[in-house]
Amino acid sequence: MRPANKLKLSFAIFILLCLFSYLDRPFPNSKTVYDSVPLPATTESNLQASFEFLSADKKNAQSWSLPDYINSVTAEHPQKTGAYILENGFEALLARAWLADHATKSIEVQYFIWSNDNIGTLASEALIRAANRGVKVRVIVDDLLIEAEDKTILALAKHPNVEIRIYNPKHRVGTNIGKRLWNIVADFKSANQRMHDKTFVVDGLVAITGGRNMASEYFNFHHESNFRDRDLLILGSAVTKVGDNFNNFWQHPLSVPVETIFAEHRFMQASPEISNQEVANIYQQLHAYANLDSNFDPLLKQAIRSIPESFERLSKEIVWTDVEFIHDIPGKNRSADLQGGGDSTRALATLVDQAQQEILIQSPYLVLSDKAIAMIKRSLERGVKITINTNSLASTDNLQAFSGYRNQREELLKMGVKIFEFRPDAGSRGKLLNSPVIDKYKPAVFSLHAKSMVIDNKIAYVGTFNFDPRSENLNTEVGVIIHNQQLAEQLVQAIKQDIQPGNSWNAELDDPDQHVSYSKRFQVWLMQLLPLRPIL
Repeated sequence: MRPANKLKLSFAIFILLCLFSYLDRPFPNSKTVYDSVPLPATTESNLQASFEFLSADKKNAQSWSLPDYINSVTAEHPQKTGAYILENGFEALLARAWLADHATKSIEVQYFIWSNDNIGTLASEALIRAANRGVKVRVIVDDLLIEAEDKTILALAKHPNVEIRIYNPKHRVGTNIGKRLWNIVADFKSANQRMHDKTFVVDGLVAITGGRNMASEYFNFHHESNFRDRDLLILGSAVTKVGDNFNNFWQHPLSVPVETIFAEHRFMQASPEISNQEVANIYQQLHAYANLDSNFDPLLKQAIRSIPESFERLSKEIVWTDVEFIHDIPGKNRSADLQGGGDSTRALATLVDQAQQEILIQSPYLVLSDKAIAMIKRSLERGVKITINTNSLASTDNLQAFSGYRNQREELLKMGVKIFEFRPDAGSRGKLLNSPVIDKYKPAVFSLHAKSMVIDNKIAYVGTFNFDPRSENLNTEVGVIIHNQQLAEQLVQAIKQDIQPGNSWNAELDDPDQHVSYSKRFQVWLMQLLPLRPIL
């Protein structure tokens, strides 16, 4: 990138940051979702008492062991990985909740977003309950979109069985707005390099990865807007590699213990000290929040309790096959500019270059680099049919990313790429958005967030990779490549259902932009004028 363009880019981002940091998401120290929960009466002032309080509902007499069952199943399929696609958000939530409740040794979670909303709060409480059973809990969260109050993060990390590390902490945790802006100006590349990984590993035996972050809208629990997303549950051989990748990030200097962050930035903020009484209060508030039926619906609790009866049925639906877990190194690459690619980028590019008949892509954000466009052209010249499902202007949650796509849409259509843009009122909402919460409210807006690809109806990818320059060059990504025709065809069926006329508009024929206001179209037009492409 020429210095002049880099200067323009930096200035544009500086202005956008000043605007969107106030309009988009709250800074740390905003109130948490459970602040209004009445605090149970307590006179205890030590941590042990608060742990015992939260351990009151633990089950000491479990006759069924998750590790024993998984070990017995995987023993029947040596060197293979069992895979099960989690299409429905409610199902994906149940799987995580039940696995957390049945963990015996360890829970390792890695997320880009961990919200302080209903689901984020319930997830935090579930991890504390697991820790009270003696389960070792390790959490890595990217710094950019953390919403929790600083003291809440510190309180969670105070548990003797819980460790929390923040990836590349240059934006939120322990950082005021002045320091944040300085980080962007002084080290633009590093400040933009984020950990987009999303993995959930229990006892080193079972893992979930895919597009879902830890927030209500990813699990059908938001009252107004939810994501059509996708995860993959895996058992067996590939789980070890997921755990190895977690450890690589855990041990890397970019993943910083929360205690270290606050100690190093003590002079820039109010005292980060937290008393044992405050820790006990926060734990009790979490537990009280989770015990309210208005927050943790009884139907959800019953569904979690019912999982053991259906787990053996589910395990029979798992497909055992060859699976490749792909990932990036911490930091993505060693390039000094905004390029450089990564291991996940190269793995997916190899799949595209190997395609002989058809490529089917589902990505919420579609902004192609020059290299990606050249790769698409080569595939089309080989006679490969390319179909892409992405968000429409009416459904997108990211106007900046849509502006980049809008700059390329006509070019892609003229090249011969078939593009279908997701509708916010997709007819599939009824099937994919069923949950105890959503069923009580009017239909929520539906937005695409699944990141998947199928090659020649026989190789499938499910992961975190968006088809944009940010995933290509800046953010670390993970995903699973499945060499199995049965699962590939299952994924094809799901994506082709999403591009049906009732669920998506044909970008070439339907003029999807007409369904939004002139003001929204004007906002996107202004963004199209900015040199944002390298960081979209």
